[in-house]
Amino acid sequence: MERLNLEGWLPIRVWPVDGQWQVDWCWFGDAPLHQPFFRETVEEALRLPFNQAFRRQTPLAALSEWQAQSFGVAPSAFILHASRCGSTLLSQMLARLDDHIVVSEPPPLDALLRSDLPAAERRAAIIGLLSAYGQRRRGVEKRLVIKLDAWNIGEWPLLQDCFPDTPWLFLYRNPLEIAVSHLRRSGMHMVPGMLGECALEDGLPFEGREDFIARRLGRLLEAGAVHCRDSGGLPVNYSELPEAMAGRLARFFHLNDEQRRQVFTATVQHAKQPSQTFIADSEDKRREASALLQMHVQRCTQASYEALEKLRLTATAFAS
Repeated sequence: MERLNLEGWLPIRVWPVDGQWQVDWCWFGDAPLHQPFFRETVEEALRLPFNQAFRRQTPLAALSEWQAQSFGVAPSAFILHASRCGSTLLSQMLARLDDHIVVSEPPPLDALLRSDLPAAERRAAIIGLLSAYGQRRRGVEKRLVIKLDAWNIGEWPLLQDCFPDTPWLFLYRNPLEIAVSHLRRSGMHMVPGMLGECALEDGLPFEGREDFIARRLGRLLEAGAVHCRDSGGLPVNYSELPEAMAGRLARFFHLNDEQRRQVFTATVQHAKQPSQTFIADSEDKRREASALLQMHVQRCTQASYEALEKLRLTATAFAS
């Protein structure tokens, strides 16, 4: 078999073609993944003349073949989240560290997690994919952090089965603030029919956007609380950021004193729009919430939010 040479290449898409899954690769060389989201880094890389002239596609099995030839840094942490709750800030803080690879919401991972591939093939592909992301393209990388899409909380048991020893955290926020953010500008999982089948779907009719968003958020927070309780996840409230990166999150990510200082250089910027200055907006969002939204959010999310808070306070007290 011909030996693969994928040095400097990263998977940017996986998809089925006539029943056979393919991998689309893009040339990154030694460029770090510095954008807030993986898809933005891909868009930037695809503008390079080389990537406009040359494309690489392989069968899905190439992920496992490349892993066998060049094993990447194993995942050191997973970031799961309830959306609009500081996960991008957290990943951008870690991306400031030269020895960290931070991959934020890569579409190929979501595609594999929610695919209908046979279990063994899907598991091998996921492990191979993350090995490809963990390649030491600059020679200094020691840790790999993966931030998942919010709805992937439904596939967490599958990913944990692939990486049972990798620590993970679940980041969440006052659910009313999350709901207001999605009313302003909805994420994919908060628009009926946009995401397709996922674990957040309850199959019931809904009455307006407020009801739909609150119900989806309730299922997301409920899954987060259950998995944190049963699978050893670390609950983290948005209200703890960014200060927790000098304390319990620094310990979680195994940061040394110099790294603790470096990560805070990211906190003066808006995480999703680095050219802008970050301004806290929690109070504005709560004031903006209508009585109708407050009613739906209270009904759908309060119990799960309180369960997460109880788990978090217990974990914090234990760590102290």
